[in-house]
Amino acid sequence: MHDANELIEAGPEAVRRLARRRHTLDLDALTAALRARSATQGEVTRLRTELNRVSKARRSGPPSEAEKEAARALRAEVQQAEGAARTAAAELTSALLGIPNLPLDSVPDGDSEKEAVEIRRGGPAPRPAAGARHHAEIGEALGILDSPAAARLSGARFSVAHGAGARLERALGDFFLDLHTREHGYTEQSVPFLVGRDTMTGTGQLPKFEEDLFRTQVGDRELFLIPTAEVPLTNLVAGQLLDARTLPYAFTARTPCFRAEAGAYGRDTRGVLRLHQFEKVELVRICAPDEAQEQLELMVSHAEECLTRLELAFRTVLLPAGDMGFSARMTYDIEVWLPGGDAYREISSVSDCGTFQARRADIRVKGADGRKRPAATLNGSALPIGRTVAALLEQGVRDDGSVVLPEALVPYTGFRRILPGGATE
Repeated sequence: MHDANELIEAGPEAVRRLARRRHTLDLDALTAALRARSATQGEVTRLRTELNRVSKARRSGPPSEAEKEAARALRAEVQQAEGAARTAAAELTSALLGIPNLPLDSVPDGDSEKEAVEIRRGGPAPRPAAGARHHAEIGEALGILDSPAAARLSGARFSVAHGAGARLERALGDFFLDLHTREHGYTEQSVPFLVGRDTMTGTGQLPKFEEDLFRTQVGDRELFLIPTAEVPLTNLVAGQLLDARTLPYAFTARTPCFRAEAGAYGRDTRGVLRLHQFEKVELVRICAPDEAQEQLELMVSHAEECLTRLELAFRTVLLPAGDMGFSARMTYDIEVWLPGGDAYREISSVSDCGTFQARRADIRVKGADGRKRPAATLNGSALPIGRTVAALLEQGVRDDGSVVLPEALVPYTGFRRILPGGATE
């Protein structure tokens, strides 16, 4: 969340320029809401001062009926003004919660992936798309992916993996977690998959994106299924004052992720690219604000390393301002080559959120000078299991229909090749 006073102090033109890049923020309405809060708070202060003055000026002896009536009227005015002040404060908070993070100056302009700036490529040269096969077709021929079974169980946008496919999914999760904990310095966490409204608000999913969330309710208790482990991992330190000397914090977790995909009707209906439920290994780093950009580059390298060791072709792009997530001020997308679709597709988004989430979740850091200020938060996928499986199938398929896996996975899978029918060797 933004500090309203800081937005106003930055100057209307500066803020409008940034806001135009994300096509949001009614600065005039925000200014009016801030003035309304200030005015109502000022009125409360004035009336309380008057009530105190009247009380102190009262002559000795019992008050007259006129004095009692005047005091009652003044107290009623105070209560009314306090109610108006609470309403104005709530309206300002609501307005601020709906404003996305503002992009850094170094983020390019644009509204879609077409304006993304390619930074680098990694892995082997992409295999030509001519004659390539979609991962759903490959997986079904191998007998390891079963979309009809998933549809019978849960409907559209779910997946079932059999045998070697399920083993491959488990192996990928273990491989990613071992890499991040043993070599990249992350601490693995086991976190809840159901969280409260305040937790979702802290990382920016609520209130704006409630339609994309799966919600549960038992009696009067409301909980949301997490769309990403970023939510519980970041909120592990919500409401805390952190010692700068202990930073950065580096957390990782493998969790299921649940997304309604309300805005994705008709997109990627085949295969495992866009599901209501999928598993992902998430990375979260929490640091001092002036270290955020350095930490962002480090996190990107950690996500890229996953793909490098899996011998997958990929590229890294810098997203334009209008295509970033709600809480991000700068985002790199790592896109893996999917020859079956003749395209690079996003497999990881790594974002610097600055102090945006920390303000919402009340995460502060105390520096060596004793100063307390909001921390910076960063998050990224490294990596989603399903999309990685899709890339391994499409890039690893051979002419005989078998799929060859990278050497790095053999200690985790126990096999190097998946044969048609689901056998392994």
